[in-house]
Amino acid sequence: MSTQKRRISRISAMHYCKLFFRGFLFLAAAVVYLLDHPQYDNPLYDDISRWPVLFDIIWVVFVVEMILRFFPSNLESMGCQKQFARNYKPVSSKDAKPVLQSAKTTASVAAAWFALNGAIGALYFAGIIDKGILMLIALAYSVCDMICILFFCPFQTWFMKNRCCATCRIYNWDFAMMFTPLLFVPHFYTWSLLGIALALLIEWEYLLHKYPERFSESTNRCLSCASCPEKLCHHKKQLQRFLRRNREYLRLKGNNLFNKDK
Repeated sequence: MSTQKRRISRISAMHYCKLFFRGFLFLAAAVVYLLDHPQYDNPLYDDISRWPVLFDIIWVVFVVEMILRFFPSNLESMGCQKQFARNYKPVSSKDAKPVLQSAKTTASVAAAWFALNGAIGALYFAGIIDKGILMLIALAYSVCDMICILFFCPFQTWFMKNRCCATCRIYNWDFAMMFTPLLFVPHFYTWSLLGIALALLIEWEYLLHKYPERFSESTNRCLSCASCPEKLCHHKKQLQRFLRRNREYLRLKGNNLFNKDK
């Protein structure tokens, strides 16, 4: 295999950097929470001024990232850039029509997400978890967002059944989903993050309904595998191949251990 084939794309490298950085933010917030929780009921957001650097970084990083999503960029994946006119290249066939995931499918994703976060909200109002845990959940979602892009996406696999991130119907739902737990944490930082995320989602849905041809690989050549410079799907395929190769080995090893214990 040549060096060129082993080299990951610039977009992939950027997502790995995001994964590690978001993981660092989550761990930093978790350390703050664990160290101060014995002394304070709600350490993270009842007195946010006590850790101005940490929360300023969290807020600035995500606000900047979301604002950039409103504009075309070469530093973002085509999955969240296909709504822009410059990324629309019509297919040669005049009879081509956009094919998108059904409203029923997308509604099932929204219902599942509301159910999950509704349960989290119920735990908060029941006093089982506090505002700090809600913030940690939001940061954990941000890490999971990168895992979905690079390795495994339950929404793609179990709900949407789309080929890859480039054709994902709900790509720009990510920030709104990420910051859903912050709905229960009234503060300028939290509600401004959620507000910008919702604005991004509304713009995405508006453009999708106005220009559906931009969002479908059957009508937009930019979404085809041949036009893709990112190759984000390679990471998922490599993981799937690894699991397939090792599934039988792990099964046999598990059976041997079980028989040995007997």
